[in-house]
This record gives sequence, structure tokens and C-alpha cells, in this order.
Amino acid sequence: MAYAVISDVHSNLHALEAVLKDIGDRRIDEIYFVGDAVGYGPQPNLCIDLLKKDCGILIAGNHDWAVLEYISTEFFNVHAADAVTYNREVMTDEHMRDLEGFNLLKSSEKRNALFVHATPRDPENWDYLFSVKDAEINFEHFEQKLCFIGHSHTPVILEQSQTGEILIHRASTEIKDTSRYIINDGSVGQPRDSDPRASYVIVNDSSIEIVRVQYDISKTQKEMEAAKLPFRLVERLSYGY
Repeated sequence: MAYAVISDVHSNLHALEAVLKDIGDRRIDEIYFVGDAVGYGPQPNLCIDLLKKDCGILIAGNHDWAVLEYISTEFFNVHAADAVTYNREVMTDEHMRDLEGFNLLKSSEKRNALFVHATPRDPENWDYLFSVKDAEINFEHFEQKLCFIGHSHTPVILEQSQTGEILIHRASTEIKDTSRYIINDGSVGQPRDSDPRASYVIVNDSSIEIVRVQYDISKTQKEMEAAKLPFRLVERLSYGY
């Protein structure tokens, strides 16, 4: 049975609603979330409500931890830090408690998969997995066939063959019995691969597919402007970077 993996919603309600509708239209019942419910965008409470309602696994990301003040925004850029402050100020106590319940990482025996926001090697360090070398190192730090990550906002499927070769897939791939996979589903709320459409992943018994979904970006931008969030964050949604 197919399932979906989403991440990096970043308080973008309209993008999340569009993705959840697309998943529902495909009659996919199981959804897993791999971090960053909040930050950047204007609607953290409503996004958390939807994620709680629809997702079987809820993973925390670095922006989630920053809003909870588990980590400092010292190494965030100034716009991201301002958005963290805004999200913290508008979130209810109930939704803060919800966020506290998100896991740092979680495995699923049913899916033979590990779910983590940044990397399986050092999930609490919030490192990025960008290169083939990064992939080689991180494949050594989980035992499951599949590992789902977010964090970079850039969708990609990394396949490790039986010989250890790393293959890169940008759209889809079949699942081979002799391979293992690290899958970055991209970002629902703030893509950064020069494609402004929301991104998520569908997995079934035989394949992995990166899916893009159009949503009304202008609605989110107007809400961000009303919230007086940094213009840089508003503008970048139009360009996907």
C-alpha cells in the first residue's frame, strides 16, 4: 500500500492544504512527517492541527526546536530568526505542547524505514546531507532499507547499490531488492530547488516518486505581509529558493 512523506511545512497553511488534498485525491491514507512544522510562515497553529490530524509519525526539525527554545537561533540568518520569534509569539500553549511531543527520529518496522529531519548520523546537530560523500557516511548510520529526511528543502532520492555505488534520482526510481535509499522529500512550504511548487514523496512496494503540487502562493504571501514577516521570506516563495 502506498504512503506519503512530507516535511518542511514552515507554517505555510495553503501549501500544506494543497499537498494533503493531492494525497487524499490519490487515496493514500498514511502520511509521515519529517520535521519543521513551523518557522518562516504565518500559520503555525493551523499547520500543527492538520499535521496532528493526518500524520502517523511526527518528527521535529531545527525550526521546531528553535521555537521551543531547545536550540538557539544564533546560527540562523536574521530573517529566519525573526520568523522563529513571530511563530513563538503567536503559537498557543496547546500547540507548543503538541510540538514538544514530536520525535527527533523514529523508525517503522512496517515500512522498514527511519524517519529523521536532518541526518541519521547526528540528528540533533542539524547537519545537511548534500554530497555523495555525505550520503556514503550516513548510509552507515541506519539499518533500515529506507531513510527519509528533509531539512535542505531540495528533493532527491539517493540509492546505494549492492556494490556501494551512490546513484542520484531527481524524480522517481524503482525500489530494488539489493539497494538502500535515502530520500529527501523536499519542502511543502518553502521549496529551494528553483521550483516554487510544494514537494512531497509517494512510496509504494515498487517505486519512490517525488511529487510537485501547485498552490496559491499569493495567499501565503499576503498573510506573511500582514504578519510583517521579512520581505525576503515573502519574495522567495515565488521563485522556489
